[in-house]
Amino acid sequence: MIRVGTKAISLLSAFSLAAMLMLHGAAAIAQDAALVRVGKVVVEPLHQTVSVIGRLVSLRSGHLAALIAGPVEQILVEVGDRVTKGQVVAMLDAETLQVEVLLAQSELEEAQADSATWAAEADLARTELKRQERLRTSAAFSQAKFEDAEKRVAVADAKVKRAEANTQIKRSALKRKKLDLRYASIRAPYDGVVVQRFTEAGAFVNRGDRVLRLIGDRALEVEAEVPYKRLKGLPVGRAVDVTLDDGSRHKAKVRAVLPSENPLTRTRTVRFVPDFSATGSALAESQSVTVAVPIGAERQVLTVHKDAILKRPTGDLVYVVQDSKAVPRQVKLGAEVGGRIEVLSGLKEGDSVVIRGNERLAPGATVRVEKGST
Repeated sequence: MIRVGTKAISLLSAFSLAAMLMLHGAAAIAQDAALVRVGKVVVEPLHQTVSVIGRLVSLRSGHLAALIAGPVEQILVEVGDRVTKGQVVAMLDAETLQVEVLLAQSELEEAQADSATWAAEADLARTELKRQERLRTSAAFSQAKFEDAEKRVAVADAKVKRAEANTQIKRSALKRKKLDLRYASIRAPYDGVVVQRFTEAGAFVNRGDRVLRLIGDRALEVEAEVPYKRLKGLPVGRAVDVTLDDGSRHKAKVRAVLPSENPLTRTRTVRFVPDFSATGSALAESQSVTVAVPIGAERQVLTVHKDAILKRPTGDLVYVVQDSKAVPRQVKLGAEVGGRIEVLSGLKEGDSVVIRGNERLAPGATVRVEKGST
């Protein structure tokens, strides 16, 4: 009984030792498997673009000019000041203009009084004419007096018309003087920033002389000279990406392609309406921007992550994970699609390819997929 028990114990120990060796071997194999990150081969739209340098142009920029002649009384803004539409930015001397307005007002009142006087004279002449008409059937009627009454009515009516015309002239003169007085205050025609001053207080300016230069920096468009071969990808309304010098990307739509071509560069001017609502940067007229001009129509392509590509003397290579093994595949590549590359042959949609840890792999190597891999 003791020998049988000893043999049974020996068999059990041998079985346990074999199991332990098998588990140790499996753990060793698992420990030898390379840890990799994988990514899927997917189909996505391809937007091929070429970069063109453009610039920001202001829709509202120009010189503020004096609308009347006179001495400058005060410049109310400095270079760099932001102004709003209707804000007074400069003042011409208005004292003389105010006196002229009062004089014109007096002349108008005088003309209105003359007009009223001649209107009363006309009424008297018509009254006399009517009295003469009533005497036609009586012995007291005089043809000569009747004709004189008619002439007095005609003369009075003519003087009334002349007085009314003079009144209108004086009214227009008063309106002109008031307009000149208003023009003594030079106002900003739109929101913008003052970028230059051309005169100072005490200087005399004539009608049309420049006083300030103003730029509307919040009404901007993008202007770019685009090669004529790329214009097919820029129909009116097409949205493109524009990049500012701070690296921020924004959308812009094609507004117009100008019908004029530069014969030296074979380019045409294209205007884009940008959306800079998301930027906090201060923008400036003539600031450079990069426009991503589409090369052609959008198409669906098979793509792989760029980190999956291994450059070998025999060509481009990727590792596809199949049954925990790294299987090498020769691939033919096309255009870049952001951080991915178009695959022309060698892969199919849904393949899992190694994108991290592939540099150390050998064909057929056992791999462990990192958690979170797609």
